[in-house]
Amino acid sequence: MSTPPSASVTGRLQAAAERAARAIPPVWPLASSVAVNPYLGQASEPLEVAGARLARIVGAPVSLPRSWYAARIAEGLITDEDLLAAWIDGDRNLRPAGLAALKAAAAVEAPGPQPLPTIADLAARVSGIDWPGLIAERFGAWAAAYFDEGQALWAGPRGKGAYVAWKAVASHDLTPEIAGLPGFALHVSEAPDSASALMARIVDRLDLGQEALETYFHQMLMTLGGWAQAARHRLWQAELAGGADATTTDFLAIRLLWEEALFLRYQSQIADGWTEVRAAHAQPLTPTADLVIDAILQLAGERAAQRRLAETLAAPAPAAPRERPALQAAFCIDVRSEVFRRALESISPRIQTLGFAGFFGLTTSHRRFASDVDELRLPMLLNPGLSSRAGAPQLAAADHDARVKARAKRAWGRFKLAAVSSFAFVEAAGPVYVGKLIGDALGLKRQSAPNDPAPRLEPALGLADRVKAAETILRAMSLTSGFARLVLLLGHGANVVNNPHASALHCGACGGYSGEVNARLLAQLLNDAEVRAQLAGAGISIPADTLFAGGLHDTTTDQVTLYDQDHDASEHAMDLARAGDWLAAAGRLTRAERALRLPRAASEAAIARRSRDWAETRPEWALAGCQAFIAAPRARTAGRSLEGRAFLHDYDWKQDAGFGVLELILTAPVVVASWISLQYYGSTVAPAVFGGGDKLLHNVVGGLGVVEGNGGPLRVGLPWQSVHDGERFVHEPLRLSVCIEAPRQAMTEVLRRHEGVRALFDNGWLHLFALDDQGRMAWRYARDLEWTAMNPADQPSAAPARLRVVV
Repeated sequence: MSTPPSASVTGRLQAAAERAARAIPPVWPLASSVAVNPYLGQASEPLEVAGARLARIVGAPVSLPRSWYAARIAEGLITDEDLLAAWIDGDRNLRPAGLAALKAAAAVEAPGPQPLPTIADLAARVSGIDWPGLIAERFGAWAAAYFDEGQALWAGPRGKGAYVAWKAVASHDLTPEIAGLPGFALHVSEAPDSASALMARIVDRLDLGQEALETYFHQMLMTLGGWAQAARHRLWQAELAGGADATTTDFLAIRLLWEEALFLRYQSQIADGWTEVRAAHAQPLTPTADLVIDAILQLAGERAAQRRLAETLAAPAPAAPRERPALQAAFCIDVRSEVFRRALESISPRIQTLGFAGFFGLTTSHRRFASDVDELRLPMLLNPGLSSRAGAPQLAAADHDARVKARAKRAWGRFKLAAVSSFAFVEAAGPVYVGKLIGDALGLKRQSAPNDPAPRLEPALGLADRVKAAETILRAMSLTSGFARLVLLLGHGANVVNNPHASALHCGACGGYSGEVNARLLAQLLNDAEVRAQLAGAGISIPADTLFAGGLHDTTTDQVTLYDQDHDASEHAMDLARAGDWLAAAGRLTRAERALRLPRAASEAAIARRSRDWAETRPEWALAGCQAFIAAPRARTAGRSLEGRAFLHDYDWKQDAGFGVLELILTAPVVVASWISLQYYGSTVAPAVFGGGDKLLHNVVGGLGVVEGNGGPLRVGLPWQSVHDGERFVHEPLRLSVCIEAPRQAMTEVLRRHEGVRALFDNGWLHLFALDDQGRMAWRYARDLEWTAMNPADQPSAAPARLRVVV
């Protein structure tokens, strides 16, 4: 009998397991999918060190092939100045000798990274049996049932934890034994009931030193693909609520048990190979010269994009009208809004647009009409602070009846899909569905915007809380004066069919849901006469003739739905009619611009059909192309085309006493935008590891995510069709450039207080710039709380100088 490990040994193992768990990014379910930074666990490392880590454990590159950079150098898009500036930032010991050597290196493709083999890999080499594939298949089959959210007819047993639940199934699974691993079921049944005790035994048996645990444990979780990320999501949610969750470390124990069983089976054949692998895992993470060159080329590409952005921001700005705007429209900071905002403003100088996070400052847990589900319509970094539901109290009976009908519909759906009844159903009732199938296949059915009754807070807030919320939100929007007669608050969403990733097209700030609920709630709050009276005492005077109206911008069709029936709008009928005309015209301009980028979109009329097409894998490009985040007054970007590549947040630091809004911007919207940017980055440079795979092969599993084919790893990240048009990349993988008009010292103090945010900038996952009082990129954050003035080449001189669906 082996001696139980000491408390100190167990503690060190548990700490290593916890670090490995936090090196894995979470993934949200399909119903509320939001972008996640796949490098979340590597934020404390620069790109080349993260590259060394990911090369060791999974063979993932952290940049595109050098031919991609070489082509841009040849085209002049990346200049010698860009290359030299990036070279200066490179590792002095490993960077090329100079500019000429760097350009020569860019012309020679570097070998692809090769991960260290796992024991399963070593066993496969000597046996000819695809053990990694078998592990992925068997684990995926179990995990799909364990995580099932209502799709499966028979959900898997949950047990007291993931490890115990897996043991109960695996100890009766004879598939591994049939494949060539005799006694595996018995081995599982005799394993300790404690995951930590099992890990201690296996680490001892495999002779793994403390130095090897960090990357080896990380590798074990990465071999599980998106299932490990689904487990990490449970930990994320538990910690948000102040709790804990052991699913990720349970998964690590399960994967280690497979390693142990295979080691015992093939020990004599793989012992030498395992000794080498174990020693390699114990080595410090050191980037190679090739990784340093790749990081320099990547930075040069980003320098080039920043140079072009600086030129755009330095261009002359149109004169701001002094008269009261006829219309103000607040949009989400989403890059898709930039195109629509620019189109809308071009129609009349009396139109003013604003940018603000799409949840409009309301952290709402919302229940839709006829729904039993609480939808968290807020950023994933936050906990809900409010509860709301659709419909006034007098609609409670109708809501109840609708929910009963919805349950009956779900039961009918399960009957149609059941193992026995499905065959009889198709035989008897199949012909009835011919008309529906033809209509849906031809896209004849028009998709409608969400049209629930007006939402309401439940419980309702007292007056003091309503006033505080309204004041906080308006100040965060830098909207405290100059109100128009009509102010639109426009959330956004996307209405598509036959798309498992539909929620990823919705609002990330609303938790992967559409943004109309938060917009309608805020409009109600700001139309409240009692709230307005109190706001006037706080220095925010909203004119009596100002009406706020919530709405929804459909980013797939560029139609805008206004929910003006939520309020008495009789005195604003003409304003609403005029706004409808303006929005319709802006929609046409936006569709025409987007049609130039979308494949097979010969005209703006073709855009709307894409959302109804069952076979369309690219209904829109979503946030592909995102490159910059700009927090400044709209005057700094108005009249300039940012080509749908920039998140635009209205911010006036002169109204921000104490810089609380600045702190909020840097720690919330900027972080969310970085997750979006880096998800697109990872899905582009390493699609095999961080991408969602091919949409044509996807099958939804457990209601949670997708697999390619009929099983295996959960595929997370963006599908290939979201970053590539079949011939070329439509997303240029660039780490986000954050441009803020605010005093540098104020930004420095925010970074000093928030080490996690500072790490993103210090390690190059984000770039930070300070804009001057003319909106030009004047200062670059250099890391370690230091700033450098922009070079003249980077700083160009400015040249002289009712429910209404709008189609």
